[in-house]
Amino acid sequence: MSSRHHVPTPNRRWPGLPTPSTRAFLREARRTPGYSLRDWVHGYVYARWPYLYIAVATGEHPVAPVLGRIGGWFARRLFPEVTSASASITGADTYHGKVVPLEAATQLVSVSEDVRLTDLEQVIPYALARDIVLHHPDHIVVLECPCRAARAKPCLPLDVCLIVGEPFATFVAEHHPRRSRWISSSEAIEILRSEDERGHSHHAFFKDAMFGRFYAICNCCSCCCGAMQAWQHGTPMLASSGYISHVEADQCTACGSCADVCPFDALSMNDGVACVDEDACMGCGVCVSHCERGALSLVRDPSKGEPLEIQRLIADAASANP
Repeated sequence: MSSRHHVPTPNRRWPGLPTPSTRAFLREARRTPGYSLRDWVHGYVYARWPYLYIAVATGEHPVAPVLGRIGGWFARRLFPEVTSASASITGADTYHGKVVPLEAATQLVSVSEDVRLTDLEQVIPYALARDIVLHHPDHIVVLECPCRAARAKPCLPLDVCLIVGEPFATFVAEHHPRRSRWISSSEAIEILRSEDERGHSHHAFFKDAMFGRFYAICNCCSCCCGAMQAWQHGTPMLASSGYISHVEADQCTACGSCADVCPFDALSMNDGVACVDEDACMGCGVCVSHCERGALSLVRDPSKGEPLEIQRLIADAASANP
C-alpha cells in the first residue's frame, strides 16, 4: 500500500537481475569509505530480512540458537580480520539508538535538504555508526516494527518504524511492499505524536552495516523493543537524550501517572511526590507529556551527553564552515 507522497518512480526490473534499490544500496556502499564486503552482506541481510534478523537477535525465533551458532561460525571463517583488531568493539557500538524526545524526533522527519553531519561522538557516544548523512530526507517509509512483529502478543499498531532517506526508504518499500508504505513528513509527525500519547519513546537508530549512520526512528515500548530489553539487561544499546526529567514538587499531586508511563522505570512516588532516578532516566520526555499538572519538565544534564537536535547541529555546522 503506497501513499502519494514522495514516491520515487520505480525503474524497470529485469528478471534475474538485482532490484533497482539493491543496485542503489550497492552504489552507496561503494561510495562509503571503509565499507567492506562483510558490511555490505550484513547490511543487505539486515534490510532484506529484518523480521528474521530481529526475531533471531531477540531470541524469539525458534531456531535462534542454531542460526546464531551458524552465523558466528561463518563470520569467523569468512571474515577472520574481524578478531583482535575489533576486540574492544561491542555489539552496542555497531547497532544502537539515541533517545530523542518528541520535538527532536519531529525535527528528524522535517528536514527538507540533504544533510551531512559527521564526527558526532559528543552526540552519539559510540565507537562506530554515529554519522547523520541524509539523502532525500523527505523520502520516508513507515514499516511494521520487526520487534513487535516478533512477539506473540505485540503492542499495536505495528506500523511505527520510520525509515528516513535514501537508499534505505526505497529499499524497504521495494522489498517489503506488504509491510510498509510511503508517508509524508506530516504523516510521520502524526505517528510520532500518537506513539508519544501511547507512552512509547522515540529512538534514532544507527548501524555500522547501514553505512555507519542514522537510518530510522523507532517508536519503542519496553515490552517489545529488543534494544530496550538489552538496555535493561546491561547492554548499552541506547544513549540518553542528554536530558533528565525534573519534578516541581509544589505542583506534583503524586497521582502516579508519570511512574506508570515511564518506559525506563525511572520514576517512583516518595513521601507524596514524584522522584526521579537520575541514573535510570534517559530523558525521553514521555512523563512530561503525560503529567496533567505540568509538574514535570526536561532539563539538560551535561553528564548525559549532547542532545541529537538536528536543526541546531545543521546550524552549528554551517557556522563552522561559512
